[in-house]
Amino acid sequence: MSSSPRADALRSPRRWSLRARLLVGQVLLLVIVVVGIGAATELALQQFLVHQLDTELIDMQRRSLADVGGGPSLGPPPGGQAPTPPPRPPSQGPGPDFLDRRGIQPDTVGALVNQGSVTAGKIGADGTQTALSDTARQQLAAVATGKSVTVDLDGQGRYRVVADSTWEGKTVITGLPLASVEATLMRVLLILVIGTAAVLIVAITVGIWLIRRALAPLDRVAAIATRVADLQLDRGEVALPVRVPAADADPRTEVGQLGSAVNRMLDHITSALSARHDSETRVRQFLADASHELRTPLAAIRGYAELAQRKRAEVPADVANAMGRVDSESRRMTGLVEDMLLLARLDSGRGLEHEPVDLTQLTVDAVSDAHIAGPEQQWDLELPDEPVVITGDAARLHQVLANLLANARTHTGPGTTVVTSLDFDGDRGAVWRVTDDGPGIPAALQPEVFQRFARGDSSRSRRAGSTGLGLAIVAAVVQAHGGDIVVDSAPGHTEFTVRLPGDVAD
Repeated sequence: MSSSPRADALRSPRRWSLRARLLVGQVLLLVIVVVGIGAATELALQQFLVHQLDTELIDMQRRSLADVGGGPSLGPPPGGQAPTPPPRPPSQGPGPDFLDRRGIQPDTVGALVNQGSVTAGKIGADGTQTALSDTARQQLAAVATGKSVTVDLDGQGRYRVVADSTWEGKTVITGLPLASVEATLMRVLLILVIGTAAVLIVAITVGIWLIRRALAPLDRVAAIATRVADLQLDRGEVALPVRVPAADADPRTEVGQLGSAVNRMLDHITSALSARHDSETRVRQFLADASHELRTPLAAIRGYAELAQRKRAEVPADVANAMGRVDSESRRMTGLVEDMLLLARLDSGRGLEHEPVDLTQLTVDAVSDAHIAGPEQQWDLELPDEPVVITGDAARLHQVLANLLANARTHTGPGTTVVTSLDFDGDRGAVWRVTDDGPGIPAALQPEVFQRFARGDSSRSRRAGSTGLGLAIVAAVVQAHGGDIVVDSAPGHTEFTVRLPGDVAD
């Protein structure tokens, strides 16, 4: 199952925009910093609170040892007898007597281990003692002496517990709950989470604004590059009036370096286009001048050839044949010169006629001429019910269709069907289609079929000479009218489509 390009872009960070990458990087960095600070704060606060609790626990343990009858010792005190503690009232619960002392924190647990017997209890908020489970008593009895440890008492929660032995061999165990420490840590964690969320929201909002502001010059440079990319740079005189503003071309900044490089590139492109245009202008002028100058000697050659043709009977046969060839080749060369002169004039932008042209009548005339010139092909005509009239140059448009039909006649064999259709296209526009079922144009030749001196004789049977300028003239005239022409060809089907607007392009 294929996924959409948008889903692929969301999954692949490589396809994210620069804005998205900067924003995500900023947010991730902020999250890492805040989480690190929060974790360090929680850890430090936990150690501080536990240390305070241990201090209180040790103080309480000392008093509990005093209540039991002595402190931790390796042996009896000097004199062999321990001091007798003051009498205390009997215990009011299941726990040891020292839990009944005043100032005991609620939820404190205490235990006394004497010769394997464990007495343990928990003091409540009202001062009464409650019994602990057997498991909890065993957990307290198993606590090692001398160091505060954390124990998860059965049914009671987590406690900090310390155990010490008296000189009599009794073990006194006191424990304080960690509930207040954990509650404090949870409140601090909640504050950190809320603060982190608020900071992230502010950071994202400010980050979007800062990133947008920081990348605004880059957007302007990209807009300049897009405008240049949309210009038609392949022909004619090209002007590049756009440049990156000086404020966005400051070489002291990264974006400014890019803008400066774009400006230098545009300067080089302008120079190259100007040189190319000057070269093309010189070539066009040369072709126009040469074509114009060749018309006179060619006319003279044709005249002398025609004069010689009138006296064929008075000259030897080989001379008469040679003069006939001179006449035919001079006519062919005259056509080539006329085509080159027409292309030069079209390239130089000389205006076309602006007058209403009845394409319906023009199509009928062109197909009739093609039928006379190529009786071996079958010529079909498809016309709309209403006349198709546009504004343009009638002579040049007739030449467009005549060249297309001549191309079909020249490059297809006898029996080929050539269909010429005319129809309306868009707002007052027209579309011509010339279709034949001949051998077709090779795919490799189709992209350059409208270039000058391009020929497809290797694939389409050639029965007559061709200058290679017919389709180039078609493309130039159509373009001068503001239209376009395309070709679609395969063996057995070749179609030229000409689309013309309602008015001649200025």
